[in-house]
Amino acid sequence: MYGGGAGDVQDRDTAVSQHQSLKKANSSSSSSSTSSASMLWARNLRRYIGSGAGLGSEALMELETKRILLDIFKEKQQKSAEASSIPSFYKKKPEEGSISHRVQRLAKYRFLKKQSDLLLNADDLDAMWLCLRENCVIDDSTGAEKMNYEDFCHIASVCTEQIGPKCRRFFSPSNFMKFEKDESGRIAILPFYLYVMRTVSLTQARIDMSELDEDSDGFLQAHEMEAYIRGLIPNLAQLRDMPAAFVQMYCRIAARKFFFFCDPHRRGKACIKKVLLSNCLQELMELHQETEEEATDTEQAENWFSLTSAQRICDMFLALDKDTNGTLSKQELKDYAEGSLTEIFIERVFDEHIRRGKSGGGNSREMDFESFLDFVLALENKDTPEGLTYLFRCLDLQGRGFLTTADIHSLFRDVHHKWLDGGNYELCIDDVRDEIWDMVKPADPLKITLADLLSCKQGGTVASMLIDVRGFWAHDNRENLLQEEEEPEEE
Repeated sequence: MYGGGAGDVQDRDTAVSQHQSLKKANSSSSSSSTSSASMLWARNLRRYIGSGAGLGSEALMELETKRILLDIFKEKQQKSAEASSIPSFYKKKPEEGSISHRVQRLAKYRFLKKQSDLLLNADDLDAMWLCLRENCVIDDSTGAEKMNYEDFCHIASVCTEQIGPKCRRFFSPSNFMKFEKDESGRIAILPFYLYVMRTVSLTQARIDMSELDEDSDGFLQAHEMEAYIRGLIPNLAQLRDMPAAFVQMYCRIAARKFFFFCDPHRRGKACIKKVLLSNCLQELMELHQETEEEATDTEQAENWFSLTSAQRICDMFLALDKDTNGTLSKQELKDYAEGSLTEIFIERVFDEHIRRGKSGGGNSREMDFESFLDFVLALENKDTPEGLTYLFRCLDLQGRGFLTTADIHSLFRDVHHKWLDGGNYELCIDDVRDEIWDMVKPADPLKITLADLLSCKQGGTVASMLIDVRGFWAHDNRENLLQEEEEPEEE
């Protein structure tokens, strides 16, 4: 009896245990199926969002931007892994119409717009000048209008109230210290105002040039520089009445001077910073100041950018181009300056600075208009490093980087012939050679380098003596010419 009861209890316990295990299994299976269902729902949602379906245009654009940035990041990582320790020095420019190109243009536009808004306009400059004059003091000894540092700070506060905070940067202590001060520590207001005007003018010029810089590399190509000059013409007093038919030719002539001085390696592009700091831009801006009727003939001829000078150069080229083919042969160029240049110099110009034609052969090499402009610029600016560098390549007959006594003798021989043909007195070539050596005083007594010509400050005169019979005549008669120049001044 007791044994049967124990067995029943054991069977009951076993059944209960099995029931509980079955219940747990059912519960686990139920939770597992629920969890699996929820995971499937989440995966489907992620897949739906990842495909971009159902998203708005802004969300789609954000998603596309993330994908592009991720691709760029992976590409950079791959390139870095391939390049190992060698850094990359070339970055491919974005393709036209791509998102990167559009973003770059938009960022550039916004940046230049912001910088332009910070500039003082003409009304602001007038207000600043009026404020300077109203708050300055008059120097009793000179009558000049001056201000000390206290006046300087007071004027800064007044200008800020009238014009706005954009003028505040000109009234810094460092700017005050840039100007010459008298014994009382005062500076003249006129130099300060001219400094503000020049800073505004240069900044505006840089903004205008940067807008034309299509690839945003800090350089201007020929057509971009011509576009900048074309935009300036209506604002330059001496160029406003320029005939419309001559505008394109004028822009080519004017732009060439910038490239001659700011692109010494002839890469076809000029650095914007060099253009802004060059004398060329200042010379061009001089056409703001006065009308051409008020300027003298000498001033018009000396300014390369004047309308008179541009027409003179254009007429000169057309007169030399006898066969009207748009280029100049050696024979045609010999008539330049009424034939005063030597034949050996003309030959060397074509050897060093004129490229051969595509068809080959000696007769195919002729000077185009751009090369002619470089030629004229070099001859009219012989004392500048750029002009003298151009001429020295022609004087260096052997291409060794220096001139010997034999080179001087060979170069001056043609000048000597033209000198005698003009009915002048007999010359001793050795005496001229010794005089050139005394003028240059080269570091090496056996040869003259370009550095020697630049350092002696008479390189342009030496070059004229060796390539132009008129240049030698001017040097030979320099004392008489100097006396003639002084006499009108005394009268």
